[in-house]
Amino acid sequence: MSTDAQLVERYLEYVRVEKRLAARTVALYALDLHKLAAFAAQVPVALTAVQNPHIRRWVAQMHSGGRSGRGIALIMSGWRGFYGWLGRQGLVASNPVQDVRAPKAPKPLPKALGVDDAVQFADFRSADTPWLEARDAAMVELLYGSGLRVGELVGLDVMASARARGWVDLQACEAHVLGKGSKRRTVPVGSVALQALERWLALRGPDAAAQADAGALFTGRNGTRLTPQSVWQRLKRRSLQAGLSTPVHPHMLRHSFASHMLQSSGDLRAVQELLGHANITTTQVYTRLDFQHLAKAYDAAHPRAHAKGGKKE
Repeated sequence: MSTDAQLVERYLEYVRVEKRLAARTVALYALDLHKLAAFAAQVPVALTAVQNPHIRRWVAQMHSGGRSGRGIALIMSGWRGFYGWLGRQGLVASNPVQDVRAPKAPKPLPKALGVDDAVQFADFRSADTPWLEARDAAMVELLYGSGLRVGELVGLDVMASARARGWVDLQACEAHVLGKGSKRRTVPVGSVALQALERWLALRGPDAAAQADAGALFTGRNGTRLTPQSVWQRLKRRSLQAGLSTPVHPHMLRHSFASHMLQSSGDLRAVQELLGHANITTTQVYTRLDFQHLAKAYDAAHPRAHAKGGKKE
């Protein structure tokens, strides 16, 4: 009967010769299987006698040891393939890895600007032509001031019509947008954004009706409606000109809107409605950003946050 080491070598030979996997991939499989053999030796249990509870315990040990969920998933993939091969050889009755899932990796926090950086960006005035500057400033104010998605922004028309995906009502201080799932919602437009829109509309041109996309609120010089990609490029360029340490993209302004609204109001339901989230759990991610803000404020201001000598207790 083959030893554990011999089984591992036979499997590695199989993936190298019959499956013709790259040398780098085979080397990674070898590392994963040596880790499996080390876990089994601690029990001790033969690799062919490993059961589902063993795998679950070893996954938990790797997770508690600091290995990421993605890293564990990759290791388990190697183990799963090994036991699938053992099953085809008639050496195990079932695959002990089959029903085990790696721990979920924590979702990364959405990137949001600090309040000072957001205001600095919104207040920035570039050296572009007045036409470009007015247009880009109005876009920034709507993205940050109303929390619009970039698709909602470029879908806006100057006025309501049967064909309009969305429009801005300057008199009512509202924007009507078509969001995800073809759901319509109305968001408030603040006074600063209204002023920016009025400046843009004044420069947009009296001959706008003759342009290719006559109804579009935001157009390029050729008269066609701006694309999301164009907005991304303009914001990135503008943020670099404004001296921000990180390039700004449209969704970052939406995240900043949500985070800053939550910091000021604490009203999660209101932020959900403004963002157009169907589920409150989608909005709850911003509470993590809000907690980070509170934690930083505590560290900076509370007398018990630091021990004598400037070190944290």
